[in-house]
Amino acid sequence: MARGLTSAPAPVPHLQALRWRVALALCLVTAIGYLDRQALSVAAPVIRQAFALSNTQYGWITYAFLMAYALGQLGLGRQVDRLGTRRTFSLAVGGWSLVAMLHAAARGFLGLFWFRALLGLTESVNFPAAVKAVAEWFPVSERSLATGIVTAGTGIGAIFAPPLAGVLIYLWGWQAAFLVPGLAGFLWLRWWGRLYALPERHPSIAAAEREYILAGRTPGGTSADLRPWREYLRHRETWGLVLARFTADGAFYFFAFWLPNYLHSERGFDILRIAWVAAVPFVAADLGAIAGGWLGGRMLQRGVPLDAARKRVIWLGALLVPVALPAVFVDSPLTAVLLVSAALFAIQVKSAALFAVPADLFAPRDVASVWGLCGAAGSLAAAFAQPFIGWLVDHYSYTPVFGIVSAMHIVSALMVTVFIPRIAPLEAA
Repeated sequence: MARGLTSAPAPVPHLQALRWRVALALCLVTAIGYLDRQALSVAAPVIRQAFALSNTQYGWITYAFLMAYALGQLGLGRQVDRLGTRRTFSLAVGGWSLVAMLHAAARGFLGLFWFRALLGLTESVNFPAAVKAVAEWFPVSERSLATGIVTAGTGIGAIFAPPLAGVLIYLWGWQAAFLVPGLAGFLWLRWWGRLYALPERHPSIAAAEREYILAGRTPGGTSADLRPWREYLRHRETWGLVLARFTADGAFYFFAFWLPNYLHSERGFDILRIAWVAAVPFVAADLGAIAGGWLGGRMLQRGVPLDAARKRVIWLGALLVPVALPAVFVDSPLTAVLLVSAALFAIQVKSAALFAVPADLFAPRDVASVWGLCGAAGSLAAAFAQPFIGWLVDHYSYTPVFGIVSAMHIVSALMVTVFIPRIAPLEAA
């Protein structure tokens, strides 16, 4: 039996195990990061009116975030492996919280463009560091559920962002929507400083839980043993992950960045209605992340091989995403929102499995570097798509955008199937 795929029960109940508190902290900081980035999406109708911005200009502003996010993942993913998870999160969360609050000082297109770029750069280390922490704290058999919990943070942030930002904007203006989430990041840092250390030397972990974690880890070296980029790119599996993210990430970012605009311009929603209705699809996204993580772990517990378990969940999610396409044609706003919700549920089912694959393939020392490479590919594709989406909406409609989004995840699943013939630790193989 492969290392980490033991069916032995965990020695400490889940509700008492320290590793699940770590997963909760990673979920929460991911949610806070999404509150920061989604504040602009919710405030977009108000800000566009205040600064007379077109859809194309708004597309360039979202491009600034994603381009910096992509470059940051590419360059800073390796710094996560060098600095370690604890220090990386301390620096990154402090940085992005400050930048988020600075958005309130923007006075037009250029200010928003550059603040979004800085936010993307500082937030780019969140997922590389979180997936590295999962590799450090969880055996393979629990990794998809832990990754699903972390990924659920994106949905939690997106759920709370519309009502929180909407009410703040209504009461105190659009600047408040950036100040409050920024403050939340600084509060999280106090908890993180007391909570996190590697399981090998954590002062509060039970001995039985430490042994359980270390016995189930993917074999590999330390952060001091980092390899050059070309070593990762020699593996076809790395290319599979890169292409899977390149062809998929733009779909989630479209809904995250453009849904409030769509509801305002095409469905006639005001800011308070957007505040509540725009949260619904991201409730579904959270449920999808947890469902996908649970399903993958359940398959492994029942003896399904790791490769089959991951790919079945990836394909299940990918084949359900096209339910988004009819949303643009139906007359009922409620039906449209429910269809988008179903698509986001499917996207996150797939993501819970796909996001665990770098930790399945590579040693903990390499996970953040590989994740950064793959995440950069996804964010680059999404970044270049943003001005194009704005142009399509300005000159045509949302219909072609929904069509493209509906097909992207099927192409992504094909990339996994073609380029990753077997999901298993590469060094062990």
